[in-house]
This record gives sequence, C-alpha cells and structure tokens, in this order.
Amino acid sequence: MSAEVVVPPGHDIAADISFELEELDELVGELLTDHAERAARDARIVALRLGIGGVRPETLTRIGARYDLARDRVRQLYTKAVGRIVREAARSGHRSAQVFAHRYPVETGDLRLVRMLLAETYATDTDLVAMEWSYLKLRLAGHEPGDAKRVAGYVMQRILGWQKKTASILAKLHVPEDGTDELLLDDVEWSTGSAAPLPIESARVADGDDDGRGRFYLAKVGRDVAYDSAMVARLLRTLDADPAVAAFQEEPTALTYRFGGEGQVHYPAVAAQLTDGRTVLVDVVPLGRVAFHHNRIQTGLGRAYAHEHGWGWLAWTGSALGPDQLTARPIDPTIEERLVTDLAQGAYDRPALAGVCAETGLDLLDLAGLVLRNDWQWDRMPMRLSASPSHRPSP
Repeated sequence: MSAEVVVPPGHDIAADISFELEELDELVGELLTDHAERAARDARIVALRLGIGGVRPETLTRIGARYDLARDRVRQLYTKAVGRIVREAARSGHRSAQVFAHRYPVETGDLRLVRMLLAETYATDTDLVAMEWSYLKLRLAGHEPGDAKRVAGYVMQRILGWQKKTASILAKLHVPEDGTDELLLDDVEWSTGSAAPLPIESARVADGDDDGRGRFYLAKVGRDVAYDSAMVARLLRTLDADPAVAAFQEEPTALTYRFGGEGQVHYPAVAAQLTDGRTVLVDVVPLGRVAFHHNRIQTGLGRAYAHEHGWGWLAWTGSALGPDQLTARPIDPTIEERLVTDLAQGAYDRPALAGVCAETGLDLLDLAGLVLRNDWQWDRMPMRLSASPSHRPSP
C-alpha cells in the first residue's frame, strides 16, 4: 500500500460532516434491530462495539465485563453476528445495499476507498474500531470478503502508523491551515465554586490490550497516556504543549446513568488544571454528533459533574465549531419557524426529517444548530426529532 494514503490534511473536520455519513450508522442500526429479534445479545454486542447511535465505540474488554465474557469470546460473537447481518441484509433486500453500494462502489480502487474510510473514521471519532467499521461498510456495499478484509486492513495499518509516529505528528492530524488548534478558553463554561483537586488516576479500568488503542509519552504528566482515537490524541497533545496547562488527568471520572433501559457509563476525556489554579473538564464529542440525544445526556452529566466540583466545562468537537457556534449558526428564520410549527404538532420520523431537510436545504450542521438552539430532542435509533426534550438520564 502506498505511503501516500493519508487522511486529507489541512481542513477542518466540519468538511467531512454530512447526513449521508450519519445515514450509514442509522442503516446498520436498522439491521441490528432486525437481528436482535433472533439474537438480542449478539446484536447489542455489535452495537456497543461500533458505537451505533453516534456514541463512542466500546473496547472488547469493557463489553466483556458487561456480559461476563472473555475478550476473545466477545470478538468471536461479534464476528459471527456481523457475518449473519451481512447475509440477512443481502437476502432481505434491505435498502442498506443500495446506499452502501452507491458510496463504496465495487469498482473503486483501494487507494480511494482507504482515503474515504480514513476521513470518515476521523470525523466520527471511531478509530478504535476502524477495521471493523470499514469491513462492514464494504461488505454491505457488495465487496467480496477478501477484498473488504484487505482494504479494512490497509485502513487499520494507517491508524497504527499514526500511533507509531511522534506525538507532534499525531497532533497535526487535520490541523486547520491557519494553524489554530488549541484549547480556546473563551469557549469554556466556567463554574463559580472553588475547584476540587485534580484526580491522580484514571477512573477507567485498564484495557490497553484491546486492538486500536494508542499510547504515547507526554512530558507534562511524565508517563505514557492511552487514547482511543486521533481526536483524543490531538486534544491530549495540545494540552501537553499548552503553557497555560499545568497538569491533566485523562478520563478522571466514570459517570453512570441509564439509557434505553440499560445501565451506561461515560468517561469524560480529560480534566486539565491550568497554571492560574482553575480546572476544566474537557470531553470529546464529534462535531456531527454533538446534538444527538444520547450525546447530550452525556455532555449534560459532564457539565453537572464539572460544576459540582468547581471546574469549567468544555465539549471539544475537533473543529473550530463547537456547541456555542452551532447554537448561534444563522438559519433562515422562515425555515426555523416552519420546523418549530411542525414539531409543535408532532415529531418528525426519518422520512419526514429527510424530506424537510431536502426541501429546505438544511444540512446536518444546520439541523444540529436548530436542535441546540431550540432544545429539541434528536433520537437516532429509530431516527426521530421531537420538540419534547428529556435530556436527563433515568435514575
């Protein structure tokens, strides 16, 4: 594979955000819902592993702990379930075949496929499962198993290549051309209370044996630090290089809650103590997914935890755009008024939402801005947009 295979450099992550990319996640979610009727646990394992619904993918170790299974057994169940899902999709004529085949045509060369899959991996913060996602996308598109495995292997090789390079190279992934790629304190939502001490260790149980996790040495903490994605690596390296940051601790707390009838755990990315004594809790939320209901629950929990501890709070999107900028995003008032009026009468399902966006020209970031500004609820599985928010998790 040529060394020229790279994620397109020098542009903001916002360039890779689209409804089409998110539709892939939704389609796999539909296939998993169908599969769950025959094998609920296996479907759930696939959903957790891939991060279906726009949440962060889980490591094999954490999934195994959830179901009291060995890591290798989780991998076996995942692999078998994916094979069945691909066969069921082909046999049933599910619409996923047409969508995936259009996006990843069988005649497309390896280089182009790898470039596309790498860009999608970075935009969705799914480096941890880049090989699994790439393989599934290509199989659903009609690629033969051997071809899909080869291209997915190239994608993973490139991810591993990032991890083996110097920290400075990792930090430059997708740096905007103007060179701005720093923690912007203007975007931090500060608390007025006295700051609690910075934790001295991660709240996450070590699972560094999982494929896809990277690790590099950071001078500010004087040790190796693990990360799940290039976005997280970039954030950590930025903190390590920022003279305003005195120290930091990755994944400083475990926030437990219930969603969809199941217990969930969320680990905010990092707590950073500044040289002026203040501390900020920073979480990584991919730009295109910052308005999804489940992610808003997680950010709400993180914000509450930070303020309870006298810390600032920042949702970092990997873009110059963040929640505040999306909320203030200019939208044609007549379009916004139409959605407000429609949602007052009832929720949009997926076809209705797709229809109104196609008719009005709203893109995914426009819709995300409207959701944040109007405090709507945007569910993913199944797709539903409602004017009745319920962002508090179940006790």
